[in-house]
Amino acid sequence: MALGSHFLLDLKVGAYTESEESLSSGFDEQLPDHCVLMVDRGLLDYRRFYRHQQRGEERHWLVRAKSNLVWTVLEILGPNQVIAEVPFRRPARRSDPTLPCSMRIRVICYQLPGFKPQWLLTSMLDAERYPAAELIELYHQRWELETGFDELHTHTLERLEALRSGTPDRIQQELFALAVVYNLVRLEMARVAGQLKVSPLRISYRTSLLLIRTLWLSAWVVAAGRLPQYLEQLTGDVALLVLPARRPRSYPRAVKIKMTRYPRKVRASAPLPS
Repeated sequence: MALGSHFLLDLKVGAYTESEESLSSGFDEQLPDHCVLMVDRGLLDYRRFYRHQQRGEERHWLVRAKSNLVWTVLEILGPNQVIAEVPFRRPARRSDPTLPCSMRIRVICYQLPGFKPQWLLTSMLDAERYPAAELIELYHQRWELETGFDELHTHTLERLEALRSGTPDRIQQELFALAVVYNLVRLEMARVAGQLKVSPLRISYRTSLLLIRTLWLSAWVVAAGRLPQYLEQLTGDVALLVLPARRPRSYPRAVKIKMTRYPRKVRASAPLPS
């Protein structure tokens, strides 16, 4: 998913026995030059990142480090960032002789209010061209992928827990059709956002989907010659759906008390001595 627009760039469907690592391994080949690959730290793979860098021009990656990673510091760039070296293990080099013995990375340490210290790893070594504060802000846009999942499941599928098809082939067909419809809605939103010169993420997906759905449910009773007029009106209606800028998180994440329909039991206090 392109995080700045929520466009789905590629989609793979597999059996429940297949891992996320195996399904996502081929996505990198579809990425263009001058891009930044961001993945969850569970998919951290130095071999994958190295191959991604070698496939084209200005292909970078950005990921959050696991707690057990080890690197060798080569150069200190500032109080919270260094240039480090990570080795490729012998089994990896044996399976892929093109791999070097090690790879240079940049390590950035930061801490948000209410959270533990975190480390970012990236191929963007130039601290002046790629300031640490911008990379930290960029990495937290990775959550846009989860927002896209919510738009697909909660809004497009109307919270349905299962698809309608009953065979594997038809399920795949339904999933890809769902992805095409999602991208078409996002395409209209991006077109309107371009006219208004705002981010596509500032347009309400839920209301845009309802407007487009209502138009096409009633389009069969509209004369063919009037469809362009209705489409132009749709663009004007979507332009009214600009959301306010997002507010930064001001409170740390915390576990909430689970809702229950039973009253809380109050412990009786001991009687006071007379």
